[in-house]
Amino acid sequence: MPSKSRKLSPSEIQALEAKRDIGAEILQSIQDMKAGKGKVVLSPAVEARQATGLSQAQFASLLGVSVRTLQGWEQGRKQPSGAARTLLAIARVNPRAVLAVSNS
Repeated sequence: MPSKSRKLSPSEIQALEAKRDIGAEILQSIQDMKAGKGKVVLSPAVEARQATGLSQAQFASLLGVSVRTLQGWEQGRKQPSGAARTLLAIARVNPRAVLAVSNS
């Protein structure tokens, strides 16, 4: 396995790719999934939103952020600020508290 401390040159990448058997890798992945070896890891933002039962649009509105920002958090492309992280933690642990505030 190549070191992660330096970038590979185009020729090194090409040499590694030439050795791969993509078909075998896909087949192995399918077999692993069927055997239950894979697991889905949800981001804290997804967990919080799912705990409330709200859609992305509803949850984003509740938090005062755009849907695009929420999607960035859910997909791991962006990280919420400290205050947003706290709200997400509260929503995960006590979704009723967050929903109660939205209904007032």
